[in-house]
Amino acid sequence: MNPAALKVHLKDLKPNGILIVNTAKFRPNDLRKAHYDSNPLEDGSLDGLRVIEVDLEERTREALADSPLDTRAKDRCKNMFALGMLYWLFHRDMQPTLDDIRKKFAKKSEVADANEKVLRAGHTYADVAGIFQTSYRVPPATDLPPGRYRQLMGNQALCLGLVVAARRAGVQLVLGSYPITPASDILHQLSSYKHHGVVTFQAEDEIAAVCAAIGASYAGKLGVTSTSGPGLALKSEAIGLAVMAELPLVVIDVQRAGPSTGMPTKTEQADLLQAMFGRNGECPVGIVAARTPGDAFETAYEAVRLAIKYMVPVIVLSDGYIANGAEPWRIPALDSLREIEVRYAAQSPDGAPFFPYLRDAKTLARPWARPGTPGLVHRIGGLEKADGSGNVSYDAKNHAHMTRMRAEKIARMADDIPPARPLGDISGDVLVLGWGGTAGAITAATLRLRKAGYSVSALSLRHLNPFPRNLGVLLGSFRRVIVPELNGGQLAMLIRSRYLVDARPFTKVEGQPFTSQELEEHVLAALEELSA
Repeated sequence: MNPAALKVHLKDLKPNGILIVNTAKFRPNDLRKAHYDSNPLEDGSLDGLRVIEVDLEERTREALADSPLDTRAKDRCKNMFALGMLYWLFHRDMQPTLDDIRKKFAKKSEVADANEKVLRAGHTYADVAGIFQTSYRVPPATDLPPGRYRQLMGNQALCLGLVVAARRAGVQLVLGSYPITPASDILHQLSSYKHHGVVTFQAEDEIAAVCAAIGASYAGKLGVTSTSGPGLALKSEAIGLAVMAELPLVVIDVQRAGPSTGMPTKTEQADLLQAMFGRNGECPVGIVAARTPGDAFETAYEAVRLAIKYMVPVIVLSDGYIANGAEPWRIPALDSLREIEVRYAAQSPDGAPFFPYLRDAKTLARPWARPGTPGLVHRIGGLEKADGSGNVSYDAKNHAHMTRMRAEKIARMADDIPPARPLGDISGDVLVLGWGGTAGAITAATLRLRKAGYSVSALSLRHLNPFPRNLGVLLGSFRRVIVPELNGGQLAMLIRSRYLVDARPFTKVEGQPFTSQELEEHVLAALEELSA
């Protein structure tokens, strides 16, 4: 649309790709602002691309010659002209966009009329002017399982997963949160679910937000807090309190580019090690990661299930790409979701002592004792407790025992999660191992490579602490393990130290997600190296 946008995004266009240029924005002054020494439309730098030159401002003003809008307002409609051209190019139905225009500008009919007229003009121009050599038709998806679908964004999916899990467990959901990009939508959406018994609390800061959630969990509710990377750092001490008190807590971290304030609107995956180790002392928590916008629903549901069953904090890792992305999501049947059983401690018989750290033999979870239940008076807090009685203890051997016990609870979750199942074969030349929002690019690249006959498989992890039980065996069944991440190589570091395999990091920290083409080219280079 202008020289600056061309300079930034030209690298993303494949050879022979279509480039639509708004020639009205390629004047000498525009070129100087973008630091072009010559006009790229004339110097041959765009050779090898299918360049479509359109003066969008002139075409838009022609379409709105009879409009009462002033020239500046008319020029704001030029994006609709380009969109109309794309609707023709891809044979897409314009009606949903026309409906949205009418809805958005319901009180400004002249603006709605102008945008609609320009959208149709762009479609007609592409049809009659012959600017495109071909057009494309994307057929409806035929391989999706039958069911009822809706369009869903990542943050929306997290909210729905939390609400359904709370209803399924029969506990009240209480969110303590402080607004922060890109997680603020979680607070906004959950505040609209009061009719489902959801309580939302906008705290004065991140620490107050997580402490309120911990207080809710202590009271027998489902305590949840949402944030991004900087807020997770502020919450770290309180998360340690939840670990020591052994209370269920769900912490949602919608990651963004950092450090510090970083780039709040750009995506990154650089909080994995913070989630794993970012607290004082030996302080293990469960960690799960959403892989797509729709998968965020199941990830949030799983976090609640594990937190309640094992009486531990669980951190949910999402990112800005997932949070603001959308996909068709099949609404699951309730009976397809795993049960979430809540066992509150029962009232003690008269005179019988209550042991707040008397553990379940299988999960090692301690009883969830609600305040006010007769006979369940017990001590709670951040000081080390004696196993069983819950009394404050400075005994060395007890501290070692409790430290191992808290770690073992997390480890035993691995018996309660499904084994890792790769896309493709369970052994071969290359395994592309990822987590979180890299799943889409990894899947697309792997499918293309397998179709071309290469021995490549892919695995996108949801459970990051603990890992699936069979992950070590699976990793050892491939000649090369490649780990694409939007960070400096954090999962690769964990994999190398845990399983002693030569996991090769492939990293990107540009605030942008991977493209499938990037991954495909990197894997092809690895295959060439292996064949040599």
